Amino acid sequence: MEIDSTLDEKIMYYERILNELIKNITETFPILLLTGPRQVGKTTLLEHLKEETRSYVTLDDMNERELAKRDPMLFLQRHKPPLIIDEVQYAPELFLAIKMIVDKDKKNGLFWLTGSQKFELMKGISETLAGRIAICELLGLTECEIERRISDFHPFLPSDALISNMFLSKRKGKDLPQTYQDIWRGTFPKIVSSKNLSRDIFYSSYIQTYIQRDVRDLSRIGDLTTFQRFLRVAAARTGQLLNYNDMARDVDVDQKTIKNWISILETSGLVYLLQPYHNNLTNRLIKTPKLYFLDTGLCSYLTGWSTPESLEIGSMSGAILETYLFTEILKTYLYSGIKPNLYFYRDKDQKEIDLLIEYDQCFYPVEFKKTAKPTLDLAQNFKLLNKLNIKLGHGVIFCFKEKPVSLSKTVTALPVSYVN
Repeated sequence: MEIDSTLDEKIMYYERILNELIKNITETFPILLLTGPRQVGKTTLLEHLKEETRSYVTLDDMNERELAKRDPMLFLQRHKPPLIIDEVQYAPELFLAIKMIVDKDKKNGLFWLTGSQKFELMKGISETLAGRIAICELLGLTECEIERRISDFHPFLPSDALISNMFLSKRKGKDLPQTYQDIWRGTFPKIVSSKNLSRDIFYSSYIQTYIQRDVRDLSRIGDLTTFQRFLRVAAARTGQLLNYNDMARDVDVDQKTIKNWISILETSGLVYLLQPYHNNLTNRLIKTPKLYFLDTGLCSYLTGWSTPESLEIGSMSGAILETYLFTEILKTYLYSGIKPNLYFYRDKDQKEIDLLIEYDQCFYPVEFKKTAKPTLDLAQNFKLLNKLNIKLGHGVIFCFKEKPVSLSKTVTALPVSYVN
């Protein structure tokens, strides 16, 4: 989280769930890489955790970047470990020099790296730093972090034990207006903690900065106005199947361009493509992914919803709620250092299950519904999984009930606030 010194108010710091994982990695690996979109708090988190002896340098500084690219060893003589190197994707030439230092010193915790372009980074890392580096991904704040109850944090998995604990919980369910207020605001630390900061100004500036810094680096885009139109078209399709042809028509570019630009959004950590589940037992399952924006505030801004109230009653109401809940679940795995096995189910009859969580070869079905009166009928598609010859776990319907409600022995309705 970058702090704007022009603001009169003091910016609050939120403790992050990744704290303990980063400390553990520092004790067991020579290199940590923290990836994630701009403005999610990567630098602030590492500055908060660093020891007095650990120095900091950012490759947003053009002089430092030029030296790092031209003479990596000289750069690392000027900036010696233990060291934080911010936005390291700008100088992949550093990776070999870092490897040489790590192999020579044979110490853990030498380098903390941050990057806003995760997939571009991975190529250089896999080729040079394999076995020496641990990678974490940071997104926006979770509700758990915002409410300062990170001691309760755990990956979301509707096991029998977790469901039982939820029935004993005294946590209050979040109502409809508050949920959409949170969705509309988004989860970037600066927008959450700065009550006087204009949401529209923040997201307008964010998009301009993103395009100027990241898009130009990742792709030669001549018409930035068309790319901004693409951003709006993509945001309007959050929670939907990815249809390159429809998007190409709406943006007035070809499908190859749309695929390239979707890849840029993935690389920058702004969207997630959820893959459909399929196996060899049936050919009736689709193989098209679903698109999710990873910050609902940015998504709501791009699609022009001026208030939480208009968003809640508008055409994107259900899709944005699904996006919010899916992203919160995704974060619970990323922040635990666990590679999530998340899918959705959809067959050629257009019957769908919003989310399947696979854990230890068991599949847990999840639905996201904008209702305060959940019924077992909402889980009827869970039965479709029986024909896939897979082990099924407890099913969940997230909704606007105030407390958990058992709908059957295998299906529970949970308040939206119980997502993490």
